[in-house]
Amino acid sequence: MHDIRLIRENPTGFDAGLTARGLAPLSAELLALDDARKGAILALQTAQESRNALSQEIGSAKKARDEVRAKSLMDEVARLKGYVPELEDSEREASKALADRLAEIPNLPGPDVPHGPDETGNVEYRTWGTPRTIADAKQHFELGEAWKGGGGSLMDFEAAAKLSGSRFVVLRGQLARMERALGQFMIDLHTTEHGYTEVSPPLMVRDDSVYGTGQLPKSRDDMFRTQDHWLIPTAEVPLTNLVRETILSEDELPLRFAALTPCFRAEAGAAGRDTRGMLRQHQFTKCELVSIVAPERSAEEHERMLGCAEAVMRKLDLPYRVMTLCTGDMGFAATKTWDIEVWVPGQGTYREISSCSVCGDFQARRMNARYRPKEAKGPRFVHTLNGSGTAVGRALIAVLENYQEADGTVTVPAVLRPYMGGLERIGG
Repeated sequence: MHDIRLIRENPTGFDAGLTARGLAPLSAELLALDDARKGAILALQTAQESRNALSQEIGSAKKARDEVRAKSLMDEVARLKGYVPELEDSEREASKALADRLAEIPNLPGPDVPHGPDETGNVEYRTWGTPRTIADAKQHFELGEAWKGGGGSLMDFEAAAKLSGSRFVVLRGQLARMERALGQFMIDLHTTEHGYTEVSPPLMVRDDSVYGTGQLPKSRDDMFRTQDHWLIPTAEVPLTNLVRETILSEDELPLRFAALTPCFRAEAGAAGRDTRGMLRQHQFTKCELVSIVAPERSAEEHERMLGCAEAVMRKLDLPYRVMTLCTGDMGFAATKTWDIEVWVPGQGTYREISSCSVCGDFQARRMNARYRPKEAKGPRFVHTLNGSGTAVGRALIAVLENYQEADGTVTVPAVLRPYMGGLERIGG
């Protein structure tokens, strides 16, 4: 959420940020809505003050036994009393019109974010590892569907389609175990080596929570809804909202949370993309990282979070690159984002496996999440960050494709073997 006061102070800068996002300037529209809100507030205050002043005059008129004046004043007070609810409605409508419009506007990009219309404008930040050359490399679904056990393929899309439709998968046997092993490895790494507190959050949240992190109203069509709740599209939602409507002390910061949860996405905007395999699913598991920090620490924390996510790739010995997303490819709430893209030999390209974003105080304003600085008067908004540490399904894809052998089996990465009972190879 943007601060209308800051927009009023620097409308040109605000519009320039929107232009970088590929949006039209909006400062004039927003300031007009704010003027209407202020006008409604002033009219209400004026009517209330007049009513109070006239009420006092009634007493004076009665003391002076001026019944004519007292009756006139009482009539005017009655008129104002009937008029005030209309003014209150006008004030509420004007305030809501401004708040609703502000809620639709994405965060502004940071000054060091590259400008570009879409993913073609992203800039490589760094790389790690050398992509493996694998003759006749198979894609993950070619490997998984060929392996049999437990009454079907170990990676079974047909069975999932019978149960739930497209963009679901049933994993069996060794593949189900490897998926579980990857998730356990990630959450253990982040909680034991990186200082994150493990959280087991609700998987269903209310409107206020998805509004607080910015999924509402923009991404309504990309989420699944029950009768009264939203299924979480990512654990970022419940983890970040742990500090909603809270005033923390500076000594409590930074807060670092990690959760390994299922995630649910409608993928409404992905029609026709990645229809084969596990790359784009309605249900998937992800290890999420969230940080709550003081503003002056957010840039440093962003680098730290990226390093934590990269550690997963390095321990799995998976080649990857880090991309700085351009203004046209960033998420709604982000002011800067780094994506980690892992090498997938079956496609001969890099695919996103983690996204680490700093949101400034954008989410904090929507959640009213603040802290009390030691050396300043009054509370300030915290800064929030979130990142994947990482997407478990995509890590499974990367492991299968990077560790595939000519005989159709897959070598288990050394770091996963303790989680798989010492198993060194699967499939075949």
